[in-house]
Amino acid sequence: MAKTNMDIEFVETDDFEQPARDHVPVRSLVADDLDAIVKIDRLSTGEDRKEYYERRLHEALEQSGVRVSLVAEVDDFVAGFIMARVDFGEFGRAEPVAVIDTLGVDPRYRGKGVGAALMSQLLTNLDGLQVEATRTVVEWDDIDVLAYMQSCGFKPSQRLVFVRKVPPAT
Repeated sequence: MAKTNMDIEFVETDDFEQPARDHVPVRSLVADDLDAIVKIDRLSTGEDRKEYYERRLHEALEQSGVRVSLVAEVDDFVAGFIMARVDFGEFGRAEPVAVIDTLGVDPRYRGKGVGAALMSQLLTNLDGLQVEATRTVVEWDDIDVLAYMQSCGFKPSQRLVFVRKVPPAT
């Protein structure tokens, strides 16, 4: 059975708690973070996707456009990451929107505020850039990620994602 993706949008919440980023240090992504990110992804997925992350890191650090990719550190150890970019419109609509490409938290640090710190800092940075919305795509049956996104104030968007396989050339 094929998995279906669901487009997720951020909903602004009004809470007065101390930001998670105050408890877990978060900084901008740098080239030297590649190995740590690949390791976190491998621990989470069981796959080695180093080439994918090399391309993402290159885009985040070298190509034009506004990128807002971050890592969280615990005791000088990369405990999680979030990679995002800012788009200034799609399908004829002009609106600054951030797209979260990928995120990961080392399984040893899950439930310890790392994901919350990353999202908190990302949203603070995006607010400073006057970005109006944040989007990502999540597998509809990945309950853990869906629960995390909901806890961060995201909700399903009003957009449907359509997928069609392209037949091989004959």
